Amino acid sequence: MACCGGCLCCQCCCNEGETRTPEELTILGETREDEDEILPRKDYESLDYDRCINEPFLEVLEGLDNKKARKYEAIKWILVFAIGVSTGLTGLFIDFFVRLFTQLKFSLVGQSVEECSENGCLVLSLLELLALNMTFVFISSVLVLIEPVAAGSGIPEIKSYLNGVKIPGIVRLRTYICKVTGVLFAVAGGLFVGKEGPMIHSGAIVGAGLPQFQSITFKKISFHFPYFRSDRDKRDFVSAGAAAGVAAAFGAPIGGTLFSLEEGSSFWNQALTWKVLFCSMSATFTLNFFRSGINFNKWGSFQLPGLLNFGEFKCVDGDKTCHLWTAVDLAFFVLMGVAGGLLGALFNCINKRLAKYRMRNVHPKARFIRVLESLLVCMMTTLVIFVASVALGECRDLVSTNNNTSTQGSVNEEVNSTIRRFFCYNNTYNDMATLFFNPQEVAIHQLFHQNATFSPITLSLFFVLYFFLSCWTYGVSVPSGLFVPSLLCGASLGRLVANVLKINFHMQIYSGTFALIGAAAFLGGVVRMTISLTVILIESTNEITYGLPIMITLMVAKWTGDFFNKGIYDIHIHLKGVPLLEWETEVEMDKLTASDIMEPNLTYVYPHTRIQSLVSILRTTVYHAFPVVTENRDNEKEFMKGNILISNNIKFKKTSVLTRAGEQRRRCQSMKSYPSSELRNVCDEQVAVEPAEEGQDILQQMLERRHVPYPNLYPDQSPSEEWTMEERFRPLTFHGIILRSQLVNLLIRGVCYAENQSILGSQIIPVIIPRGYALYFLDVTPYMNPCPYTVSPNTHVSQVFNLFRTMGLRHLPVVNAVGQIVGIITRHNLTHEFLVAKLRQHYITI
Repeated sequence: MACCGGCLCCQCCCNEGETRTPEELTILGETREDEDEILPRKDYESLDYDRCINEPFLEVLEGLDNKKARKYEAIKWILVFAIGVSTGLTGLFIDFFVRLFTQLKFSLVGQSVEECSENGCLVLSLLELLALNMTFVFISSVLVLIEPVAAGSGIPEIKSYLNGVKIPGIVRLRTYICKVTGVLFAVAGGLFVGKEGPMIHSGAIVGAGLPQFQSITFKKISFHFPYFRSDRDKRDFVSAGAAAGVAAAFGAPIGGTLFSLEEGSSFWNQALTWKVLFCSMSATFTLNFFRSGINFNKWGSFQLPGLLNFGEFKCVDGDKTCHLWTAVDLAFFVLMGVAGGLLGALFNCINKRLAKYRMRNVHPKARFIRVLESLLVCMMTTLVIFVASVALGECRDLVSTNNNTSTQGSVNEEVNSTIRRFFCYNNTYNDMATLFFNPQEVAIHQLFHQNATFSPITLSLFFVLYFFLSCWTYGVSVPSGLFVPSLLCGASLGRLVANVLKINFHMQIYSGTFALIGAAAFLGGVVRMTISLTVILIESTNEITYGLPIMITLMVAKWTGDFFNKGIYDIHIHLKGVPLLEWETEVEMDKLTASDIMEPNLTYVYPHTRIQSLVSILRTTVYHAFPVVTENRDNEKEFMKGNILISNNIKFKKTSVLTRAGEQRRRCQSMKSYPSSELRNVCDEQVAVEPAEEGQDILQQMLERRHVPYPNLYPDQSPSEEWTMEERFRPLTFHGIILRSQLVNLLIRGVCYAENQSILGSQIIPVIIPRGYALYFLDVTPYMNPCPYTVSPNTHVSQVFNLFRTMGLRHLPVVNAVGQIVGIITRHNLTHEFLVAKLRQHYITI
């Protein structure tokens, strides 16, 4: 019966069209829905960090002396400074309008609640709050409809970009406008989101766009500045911009630099480190200068280094029993790290389920459904805030302290000015309303520095409500950050622990320290950052003595959370199907070699190829690069010598011949519908491969005919249309690699020649090739990359992975011992899912 049940299950799956193995699904970049598994998509294009050292590049290099090199370097530093200043001004714009809208909203609603608490018209206050919040959120969600990439924090996308994946629209000017405008309305609308995460994305867009001096969105914005437009330079500027975003958000320039290094870039050097740090410093001090002048009217002073300020952690002068933390507290910090890791793993698990539900039930529907979801989340959040503040808050005594220091006094004055007295009288305040009816940064400040204790019940309810609502909110169609909600959620948990230790165990502890450690533990359990987050929190608190407890807490939280799932950003990268490369491969993957994971299905070009053949290749394939090869009779003779080293490559040659033959047949079938009659004739005149005799394969047939003269392919001829299939697929000597974009540009510019003519100047090649162009050829040798990185078929996967990731490659040819290309490796061949599938195949073969 069990067997019959299994057969019925298999038939059911087959009836649904699922007939491929998990390995094939992984290789094809598809999804097996019954296993609820999302695999990397193959439509993402990789960036190319490696320079193409061809003849045009060398000509430019020859004209570049030391004086010009210093000039370009000076321009780079100026641009880095401009990126930092622009990012700081972006943060200033967001902060100014968020404060303006938030103060307007809370002042109107607060006054209404105070009046209606006596007159019994609280429903009107609730409707007023709902109207304001839903208006703001509606505007934010509509902006995301204009540019969907602007949704979320943008950190997963920027992390993918710096990892070497090109995500369409991620660094466009339109994305920047929608992101910056949308996040200020989302925060002002009362959603449990932060503006610090989108600041990182905004800084990265500034870094990508400012040095280009042109815009794809607004085509009129274009200046003649053809420098720094390569993938290599663009990624460097994006790294600087992302770091400047972190620096502006937290006032942490060193933390921003480490964030860009830890979470993003796979390639790093000393010069880039200096530029990124300088950019971060520029952003921090620009924002600090303007915020200090606007808020305190003290231009030239630097009192507000970032959008989020934790305040100064300091004991009251004269209180000898007060201490920020002791060695005994470290044990509690470790336990809080474990709790933060567990809660962070739960948060990520729930949010992943919600994201998958949205992908299957919300995103495929009409776009306005996303707006309705955002409004639903806003309505539920507003109701929870209002009802919890009115019905669940407790009246707590406001404790005043006598402070001798002006700094501590100003902190307490600022804290006391933000308390909420809803339904509380006689020098008391509503603790729940104080947390909910304030901006999130103010609530964090309250938990860090409020002298009076919050009720344990209030803190517990606040944590639970904030946990689930922020988890639900992250992923809706609005620009949303996760740093501040996670910090506030963790701070309430830490303050709860401090209250329990103080009240039940009568311990002399500093409550603000436990609130800070709780915030670090929960944030670390969600995002799984260690080095950069430690430095960011240290710089935000301006207290170096917190370095050890914060580091221990973050390490424990990361280890605990990693036992269950990945960080929230890695989860969303995986859900988008981005082929992200980790820092290193697993040890078990070294059982595989380059020949096991390479793509043997090669589409290649010759150094001198007919225009008609190039157009057919470009129209019938989706590959972004093509090996440049020739057929050499001497190589074939060497191949037959029986040398042990050469004979080891026969299996690669067999695969190469068979797959190239199959690829050519598929291409010919596709070309039957091509509008040019000449290209149809090319396919019609193909000579089919003669069936091999028993015990004889195509490779053996080809080798037995090795004395047939080879057509002369170099320097001025292209593949002959009269060749048989065996003649077309002889051993291929690798000479270089050329990109699809290069071929397209060459065809558009008309860089071609006839058999008895020179280059045709700048005549443009039409889309449909007329008969006259069948005799024209394109010489790709000056434009190809003649010296790309290559690996041997026997190279272990760990070596291939390290070379590909460290050098920021886009394509990695696999070349055997006699210089013949047998395959090519791209980013998709090195993803974890692909390697796991190939390892399973390896075990099955064994």
